[in-house]
Amino acid sequence: MTTPLDALLPALSGLGTGLALIVAIGVQNTYLLRLAVSARLGVVAVAVAVCALSDAALIIAGVLGVGAVVERVPAALLVIRFVGAAFLLTYGVLAARRALRPSGEAIRLDERAAEDGVPVSAGAGPGADGLEAAPASRGEGVPPGRADLGDRRAGDRRAGGDPAGPTMRAAVLTMLVFTWANPHVYLDTLVFLGSVANQQGVDDRWWWTVGAVAASCLWFGALGFGGRLLRPLFAKPLTWRVFDALVAVVMLAFGLTLLLGA
Repeated sequence: MTTPLDALLPALSGLGTGLALIVAIGVQNTYLLRLAVSARLGVVAVAVAVCALSDAALIIAGVLGVGAVVERVPAALLVIRFVGAAFLLTYGVLAARRALRPSGEAIRLDERAAEDGVPVSAGAGPGADGLEAAPASRGEGVPPGRADLGDRRAGDRRAGGDPAGPTMRAAVLTMLVFTWANPHVYLDTLVFLGSVANQQGVDDRWWWTVGAVAASCLWFGALGFGGRLLRPLFAKPLTWRVFDALVAVVMLAFGLTLLLGA
């Protein structure tokens, strides 16, 4: 008969192993952090769910032995590698372009923070292209602290940005590509975690799996929802330029790594 302690130990082991593997700078985590500070709460919540459910599906599939099948089909991983490399390199170039030519992210951030009820203590201030956030209130019927939406959208268009921010569809599709078009996720999550889980024995492997899945849920939830606390920092245009420069480095480095087969 399995006691609570017998279940707790393998679950904690799975939690620790899962966190050790997932808490790292990678394309998935980088994009989720970008959504956390720039997208609406609903978009962030769905993105967190996509990441957590994808990890859970891969871990469970690995425990069921799918990882062994994947290892026998190297051609599939080769196709995934080149698709992922092309996407990462493209996204890296776009991030580098945003770093060199800011697109008014800080201006749009103030509006979305007000809609989500997240205070932004630092004002957006003038952007790198000389644009300023619209006044706090104009005309009747505009609540205090809210800028005129029409002027704000016009300013965003002049800055080359999207006034609506990342749409649900765009965020989900991008996150799915970052998650499933990365061959490392199959090697690390499907093969590695699956093999470690199966080393725990018949009775303990599923408790270990519960811990590993919990690690993914905890990490992605903390990154997605906790990352929103950084919004005051990202109200400054300079922060976006530095962040996009780092994103470009991460995406291009991972893309080249996949392309060269390292």
